Amino acid sequence: MRSRLGQAGTLLRRLEDLLLSLLLTTMILLATGQILLRNLWDYSLAWGDPSLRLMVLWLTLLGAMVATREHNHIRIDLLSRYLPERAGRRVRRLTDGFTVLVCALLAWHAARFVLFEYEVGSRFLDLLPLWPFQLIMPLGFAVIALRLLISSLSGYRRGDG
Repeated sequence: MRSRLGQAGTLLRRLEDLLLSLLLTTMILLATGQILLRNLWDYSLAWGDPSLRLMVLWLTLLGAMVATREHNHIRIDLLSRYLPERAGRRVRRLTDGFTVLVCALLAWHAARFVLFEYEVGSRFLDLLPLWPFQLIMPLGFAVIALRLLISSLSGYRRGDG
């Protein structure tokens, strides 16, 4: 059972890293293409800018998921830096627990937002339903909350030994 979880975790890591790489490469190429088209031929792709906006959303949340996975996310830990090691760990667990609640709340409301977009029938480029492209919001915040919950319960932190 444990090895299957390890394999699933490895697969998820690879998928996240692959998506981030592909997304960033695509964004760079598309943005560069848009700039060249506008400056050289006074033309742009109508789908380019809306696609870039969605890609920024995906890149941001995938990046946050990876940062949380690597225990390299932004945190305000001024207090824990000046406390003894044991108390600092407790404070980090407490702040992680609070962050879990915030991310879970964000995941819940993001899911409600995506459901609303589904019900309203919002379209991307007047061609495709918008809601599948927005699923990264509840999914991303849920993954972040889950990772922080596991980290908080296990007490693991890089540098805690």
